[in-house]
Amino acid sequence: MNNEKDPCVYILASKPYGTLYVGVTSDLHGRMAEHRQGLFDGFTKKYSVKQLAYYEMHESMEEAIRREKQIKKWNRAWKIRIIEQMNPEWSDLFDKKWGTILEGPADAGRIDSEPEPNCDLDGPPPSRG
Repeated sequence: MNNEKDPCVYILASKPYGTLYVGVTSDLHGRMAEHRQGLFDGFTKKYSVKQLAYYEMHESMEEAIRREKQIKKWNRAWKIRIIEQMNPEWSDLFDKKWGTILEGPADAGRIDSEPEPNCDLDGPPPSRG
């Protein structure tokens, strides 16, 4: 991932299995810096939700916004499931020392592969199988 504008949906957590926040941005690096520094009053600052637990990149901002709205409608268990598919250790995927975004364990498989043809972006996440 580079520092150029890349549409992205992300999930922050206050701690593993803690308070969750779903957001969308075209600049994940910059947005994470803002969340870390508590630059905006609101939910993430009030509840100290700063750990990048999950993210997914999209081709367009419209697609990312659609996906954000979909994930926001999901129940908590579904959100936890997609976090654990990418990041089973609940590691903070934002390296605060260097300001970089780390690849989650599931990213390696996504980089070289196409989405599953039967993937329903409007439904719940796939089962952990």
